[in-house]
Amino acid sequence: MDDLVDFVRGPGFVLDFSDTSFAEFFASELKVNIDEPRFAVNGGSKGKRLRFFLQSCGDATAGRALAALWEHRTEYLARAGVSDPVVNSEARYQALVDRLSGGAASQTKSAKPTLSRLDRDTLAAIKADLLRVSALAPQTRGYAFERFLKTVFDANGLAAEEPFRLRGEQIDGSFLLGSETYLVEAKWHGHAIGVADLHTFHGKIEQKAAWTRGLFVSNSGFTEDGLVAFGRGKRVICMDGLDIYDMLDREIPLTQVLERKVRRAGETGAPFVRVRDLFPQ
Repeated sequence: MDDLVDFVRGPGFVLDFSDTSFAEFFASELKVNIDEPRFAVNGGSKGKRLRFFLQSCGDATAGRALAALWEHRTEYLARAGVSDPVVNSEARYQALVDRLSGGAASQTKSAKPTLSRLDRDTLAAIKADLLRVSALAPQTRGYAFERFLKTVFDANGLAAEEPFRLRGEQIDGSFLLGSETYLVEAKWHGHAIGVADLHTFHGKIEQKAAWTRGLFVSNSGFTEDGLVAFGRGKRVICMDGLDIYDMLDREIPLTQVLERKVRRAGETGAPFVRVRDLFPQ
């Protein structure tokens, strides 16, 4: 593990993390305060705290930590524009994950995720369904788009719920990502979504439990002025039609798309970052 994470700044460091970003990474990805003294019993460096954490937590938690670290590592190499300096790094990482999972096959969070043959059959059906939605008349397309999204959520194991109505408001659906509930707003309009619709949806989120989040899906996208006026640090992430196209065309699981959007929102406060920027080719 040391070889995989100390190549940027040397022994005792973890990738390009500062003390602050290291703590934020553990808080956002694992809901863990890595600055607690119990993690520093063998030393206070980031590397020693990481090693103690991996040795003392359960296998499932360690696997989640390794997956998140690998994703950050991949993004760092892409941003830096350098090749991986560690020989056979992905195979060595996968060996760690396999040991934690008892040797079962695990999917590496690489920059180009792959799907099984069965998943590709499902993917082909989803693409055909999207084409059918595109051909519908405007008055029926909105509800069909909601049903299409539920199919996508279900195919990715996100426990999606049908659209439902609370007193005075319509919710286009919901799903679970990790331990958090996400409400869905789905729009297929002829124009890009502006700040008013974003604020209206965020208002629905703020009336729910503190752990509730929101996903706003607009096939026609969002206006730049609307995103600026909406601001940062909200409990909403956004997807547009180009995101859906890139996700399906490049066979990227929706769970990975959402996880990276959530992480980037946590790092920058921005509610909308395109899939092609989150998964550089």
